[in-house]
Amino acid sequence: MTGKHTSKRETLVRFDEFDAMPPAPPLSPAFRALTDEDAEARAASDPDAGTIPPGFWDTAQPVGAETKEQITLRLDPDVLRHFRSQGKGYQSRINAVLKSYVKAKESAR
Repeated sequence: MTGKHTSKRETLVRFDEFDAMPPAPPLSPAFRALTDEDAEARAASDPDAGTIPPGFWDTAQPVGAETKEQITLRLDPDVLRHFRSQGKGYQSRINAVLKSYVKAKESAR
């Protein structure tokens, strides 16, 4: 296990193997008391939870995630200053802006 201090409030901990991880905290008594019907009702009322159609897993194929490519990019100082001023994750925000530009150009065709 390795720990890396990433900020004043958080420490990033990496485990070399799965078995080295501490056990998960136990489920709360309220959660353990849920019946299957209660769990299904909660899932059905969750707007982010979708239903999986019957037979979906019979034909599902795994898809590898597309990885990002590291490049060197020159940006105007004011552009870089703007994104950095918004805090951590500025590179991801720059990527999101560029991605939305690409989508807009592709849909305009």
